[in-house]
Amino acid sequence: MLKSIFRTALLTLAVAALANPAPQSEGEVRKVDREQNKITIRHGEIANLGMPPMTMVFRVKDPALLGTLKAGDKIRFQAEKLEQGYTVTAIEPQP
Repeated sequence: MLKSIFRTALLTLAVAALANPAPQSEGEVRKVDREQNKITIRHGEIANLGMPPMTMVFRVKDPALLGTLKAGDKIRFQAEKLEQGYTVTAIEPQP
């Protein structure tokens, strides 16, 4: 009985995590490295990673996310800590 309750609780948490993607953070593109599929972002707090504002290099999950981005562009993005490191999983250019 206890195992069943525990499994149900874990399944509920897993479904909730999938339904609620990482929150978006704001930032400014400092550098785009299309050859390495990386982007340098000066960003505000990234709450889901417990990360304070800073400038850092992120991997990009999908190279197409880099699109036409260039240094100086304002963006909203989602980042997660994946097996290969801190990775941007979504990017939206801002006006």
